[in-house]
Amino acid sequence: MKVGIVGLGLIGGSLAKAYKQAGAEVIGMDKNNLVTQFAQMAEAIDAPMTDENMNECDFILIAIPPVPAVEWLEENAHKLAESVMVIDCCGTKRYVCEAGFRLAEENRFTYVGGHPMAGLQYGGFKHSRYDLFEGAPFAAVVADHNDIKLLERIKKYILPAGFGKIVFCSAEEHDKIIAFTSQMAHVVSNAFIKSETAINSGVQISAGSYRDFTRVAYLDADMWTELFMENRDNLKFEIDTLISELEKYSEALENRDADRMRELLIEGRERKVEVEKRCSN
Repeated sequence: MKVGIVGLGLIGGSLAKAYKQAGAEVIGMDKNNLVTQFAQMAEAIDAPMTDENMNECDFILIAIPPVPAVEWLEENAHKLAESVMVIDCCGTKRYVCEAGFRLAEENRFTYVGGHPMAGLQYGGFKHSRYDLFEGAPFAAVVADHNDIKLLERIKKYILPAGFGKIVFCSAEEHDKIIAFTSQMAHVVSNAFIKSETAINSGVQISAGSYRDFTRVAYLDADMWTELFMENRDNLKFEIDTLISELEKYSEALENRDADRMRELLIEGRERKVEVEKRCSN
């Protein structure tokens, strides 16, 4: 198996290391040539990816944000052989999938929208690791869910990196869910840490919940701004819903209404149980 990777940051670098660990031949490129050179020195890739060798790949993973991912596709679509499958790894899917499916049809290569559901609070190749995706799900968007050969081919290419399963969905479904499960967590964590209490107290009295809750406040502002803006409709819906719910807790405190607070807490606990049951089925 020969894999090409565009972008050698945290995700791309980790993918490179994972496929190398699985015994694949890996070629890669990064907009920063020094990163490409370092990745080769670190034996995460076997060689830089070029126009001359990219069509030797079984598949190419695009591990950069949506806008540059679409730019790369537009610049290189006409160079891709029909035998190559291209899979993007962007955090939102509607924008990149619209361009990807269109360019694939025009240039007769295979395109799949993808999203490896794993990450760290820190970015860059230096934080990449071969086991980042161990057991994690991989979301995939395909043009035809009835194409069994395509689905099997995706599994053949993706699972060796350590992913536990592949979840097939539409771009719309993906972006709605990811607004809640990922993007909201980053917004809330980032806003939560702005409390004056965090600065004035030094947060010396805290437990694991504080550490876990604020972990993703360490974020790449440029990357997440792009993702938030592209998914602004879904993310705004989730933020507005959360604000509405938080107002109920605030009102209970304002009114010294212990019964209402207990009711709200029970509702949240029961919803968590319900969600866990659905996820386990």
